[in-house]
Amino acid sequence: MSTSVKKIVLAYSGGLDTSVILPWLKDNYPGCKVIAFAAELGQGDELAGIKAKALASGADKCIVKDLREEFARDYCFPMLRAGAVYEHNYMLGTSIARPLIAKYQVAVAHAEGADAVSHGATGKGNDQVRFELTYMALGPELKIIAPWKDDRFELRSREAAIEYAKEKGIPIVQSVKKIYSRDRNLWHISHEGADLEDPANEPLDNLWVMSVPVSKAPSKAEFVTVDFEAGTPVGVNGRKLAAHKIIETLNAIGGRHGVGQIDLVENRLVGMKSRGAYETPGGTILLTAIRALESLCLERETLHYKQQLALKYAELVYYGQWFHPLREALDSFMTAVCQPVSGRVKLRLYKGRATVAAVNSPKSLYRQDLASFTMGAEYDGKDAIGFIKLLGLPMKVHALVNKQK
Repeated sequence: MSTSVKKIVLAYSGGLDTSVILPWLKDNYPGCKVIAFAAELGQGDELAGIKAKALASGADKCIVKDLREEFARDYCFPMLRAGAVYEHNYMLGTSIARPLIAKYQVAVAHAEGADAVSHGATGKGNDQVRFELTYMALGPELKIIAPWKDDRFELRSREAAIEYAKEKGIPIVQSVKKIYSRDRNLWHISHEGADLEDPANEPLDNLWVMSVPVSKAPSKAEFVTVDFEAGTPVGVNGRKLAAHKIIETLNAIGGRHGVGQIDLVENRLVGMKSRGAYETPGGTILLTAIRALESLCLERETLHYKQQLALKYAELVYYGQWFHPLREALDSFMTAVCQPVSGRVKLRLYKGRATVAAVNSPKSLYRQDLASFTMGAEYDGKDAIGFIKLLGLPMKVHALVNKQK
């Protein structure tokens, strides 16, 4: 048994994994104090009674911090400006939250004189990397305790964890029959495990939490407008709102139309494929809107280069490298590029889709006189003759050479 650790700050959600890890830490680090840290990131009612639960489970102290505004403003919106989406569809809802939680874990550890931090992520997933890279970046002197990678930890399945919780008298919502692993915050909710582990199984209608099944969405479309300033959302339907309120509002509107439901198999950082179902109603509306605005406001080369960098940005977020200097440098680029991305986008929400109905911007580069099929003095078609000849010259030479063979 280790006696070198005196005080641990545990990332505590009240879910199955951390519910059993808390008493496990107390049992396996005798005499060590455990502080449960819970971050309010927009989980709904999941944090109700969490302090009482943590203390009843053996925590010496429980700290809950409301981070919704910081999460939306400093994490979700920069990621949105970057256009970061992992493998075409995953909008990184879990990925983007872990560095913020870990950041405050380290802050609590410093404030409380703790010498270790801990998390409940398994040794098979991405979250272990996201937590631990943040610990290393912000609190390199702290010991990292990851029970799932400890030989003494015997709760290697969710079924075993459920039984352990029952033995310890810890209330949990999971059961052996339905043990979806869910992670919810302001930006999304993820669903993994149970019947979803077989990609041949279609997600059931009762799986969805933040949104209605598309089949049960209203038969009448709803329109919503989103205002942007320099690539940052600032209002919904003409009303200025705080960052987290914008996401909350769009979650409610998009959720009732089944917007933002994704079922995908993704490549985990640790080398395996995993299948999950995700709901990101507000984020989907925002991403659709900002892409429409960028199409008006950014010139071609800048837009295309931004799209290339968005892939790298998404990888950095997915890989848990939020505090990497490259991500911070890319943010400087994205902030500069998005300065002209201001205006209003009107979207049509219908049966699971968010489509652009109208877009307006004072910084628009779109000129109807240039785009019109009618030729005018502002564009001489003859100018294209030399342009096309020079552009096609390498292809012409290649064709001539190969024709002679």
